[in-house]
Amino acid sequence: MGKDMTTGAIAGIIRRLNSLAIDNPRVKDLIIQFSESIGYDLKHAIRIVYEEECQKWIGDLNPQQLDVLEISAGASWRNLPFKSYSEMNYPEYDICSQKIDRQFDLIIADQVFEHLLWPYRAGRNVYDMVKPGGHFLIMTPFLIRVHAVPTDCSRWTEMGLHHFLAECGFDFDQIRTNSWGNRKMLKANLVNWARAGWRKNFPNEPAYPLQVWALARKPT
Repeated sequence: MGKDMTTGAIAGIIRRLNSLAIDNPRVKDLIIQFSESIGYDLKHAIRIVYEEECQKWIGDLNPQQLDVLEISAGASWRNLPFKSYSEMNYPEYDICSQKIDRQFDLIIADQVFEHLLWPYRAGRNVYDMVKPGGHFLIMTPFLIRVHAVPTDCSRWTEMGLHHFLAECGFDFDQIRTNSWGNRKMLKANLVNWARAGWRKNFPNEPAYPLQVWALARKPT
C-alpha cells in the first residue's frame, strides 16, 4: 500500500507540474524528460494504441515518398520522415468549406472530425485533395465525453466510419478500420483526460471503444 501511495503521489505531482507548464515549452519538455526517466508516461492513455498502430500503417506506405497534409495539426505526426509535410489549421482554414489547390499522397485528421459541423462536406474536401491512389488517415473518439473545442458534434463506430468514408468517395473495399477501449479507461476519462502513467498494458474490450480510426484509399 505504501508503494502505491508513493507512486500515486509522484504521478499527481508530475501531472500538476505539467499542467502548470502548459505555456512554457522549455519547462514542459524538462518535465516530460524527467517523467520518462522514471517510467511515467504523460501521454493521454487513449492515444497510445491508435498512435502505435497508425504509425505502422504509415510505415507500410513508405513515408519518405509521401507528400502529407495534416488537418488541424498536432504534435504526433509532423516529425515523421515524410517527403514533405504541410498543415491546414483552423480557423485560418475551415475544412468544411475550404480546400487547398493541391493534392497529397496522405492526409491526416487526428481527433478533428468529431468537432466539425459539416463532416460530410469536410470528407468530400479531403477526398478532392487526395491524389488518386492516395490515402486518408482519420482518428476519432467514440465513448469519450463531450468536449466542445469549439464544438463537438459527431461519433462513429468502426462500421459507421467505414460507411462514412465510402460515402465521401473512398473505395469501400480498401478502407481499413480498427478501434480500442475498455471499461476501466472509459471510467478513468469521465472527468479528466487520463494519462498513460505507469500503465504498460492496454487491453481492448471491443464493446467499449474509446477511439476509432481508419485508413481509406482513393481509387486510381
